[in-house]
Amino acid sequence: MSEPLREAGSGKRVPFPLTEEQKARELKPFMRRPFKNRSMVQLTLVRFREFVREPEAVFWTFVFPILLAAGLGIAFRQRGPDKIQVGVIASAPGSTTVVESLKKDSTLVVQTYDDSSGARALRTGKVALLVVPTGKADSVRYVYDRGRSDAVNARVVVDRSVQMGAGRLDPVRATDTYITEKGSRYIDFLIPGLLGMNLMGSSIWGLGFAIVTARSKKLLKRLMATPMSRVQYLLSFLASRLVFLILEIVTLLGFGHYAFGVPLRGSLATLLLICFLAAISFGGLGLLSASRARTTEAVSGIMNFIMLPMWIFSGVFFSSANFPQAVQPFIRLLPLTAVNDALRANMLEGASLATVSPQMLIILVWGIFTFFAALKLFRWR
Repeated sequence: MSEPLREAGSGKRVPFPLTEEQKARELKPFMRRPFKNRSMVQLTLVRFREFVREPEAVFWTFVFPILLAAGLGIAFRQRGPDKIQVGVIASAPGSTTVVESLKKDSTLVVQTYDDSSGARALRTGKVALLVVPTGKADSVRYVYDRGRSDAVNARVVVDRSVQMGAGRLDPVRATDTYITEKGSRYIDFLIPGLLGMNLMGSSIWGLGFAIVTARSKKLLKRLMATPMSRVQYLLSFLASRLVFLILEIVTLLGFGHYAFGVPLRGSLATLLLICFLAAISFGGLGLLSASRARTTEAVSGIMNFIMLPMWIFSGVFFSSANFPQAVQPFIRLLPLTAVNDALRANMLEGASLATVSPQMLIILVWGIFTFFAALKLFRWR
């Protein structure tokens, strides 16, 4: 570079104009690595470094879900979903009478199945107990896992309803068949819910706080003066979010699988696709929540307002079927509900991509809508 000269009467130092040869020499190091010096790549690397340098973000993304899974898994590993879900084999003789007797008890939720679907519902924890009528008026068979406290309780409640439905004190002779199947325990129900909750929290909080912090420090005003577009800036956050996606999945699911034997019955490619779409969808919500907020207090309130309904309704710690039927359409449209349902169907039932496609469509629509809404509302200042 040429030595700058002092402009007469101004006190400012102005450099000589660079020749074409000097410009070429200055740009030569950058031309050797064109991909690395693209704005998207550099912005994504910045997001990655910012995340790694924040111990709190690393803790809440990787350590906290492990501690939560370990504590709840140890404390409630024999506990199933709160509601007593009961299945009856409809093809067995006398099933109609049994169903009518059970429906008189308001503490029971009764579903009818055929032989194969009933066995699958019991194995995957959808029902705590399976009632198999024998065709005889004085006998019935209960199939359940006696290692589950809710299944034992369901056996007592169901048998009481059956006996009362017969009109006498214990006129029906009951026999028990015990099973122990991975996928029907509370920890099996819990791990997919924790994964969905962690994907939501790390996406919304990680992206929302980073943008608002940059805005409060006046960094966005400087970026606004560059040739970078809003699309590139917002996409860089989504790209950086995907860097940690594999690590989050491997950390939590690996811990659940090897520590508690949580099954992974479905395709790993489908599982990764579900998590990928979930990260995009929740990332869009994080960008939308931070598009106008100027302080961390404001964005914190917005993000809590967005996530609180999903924490309550979307079936993280207990089944969303516990809520009244009138609100079920609203619950099923929440992105976290779709993520949790798809994860549980893939992991516990081995559901295919086609089977979980309705949930994935909901997730994708949320991601597209929130990203373009954030793009429309986003302000640099």
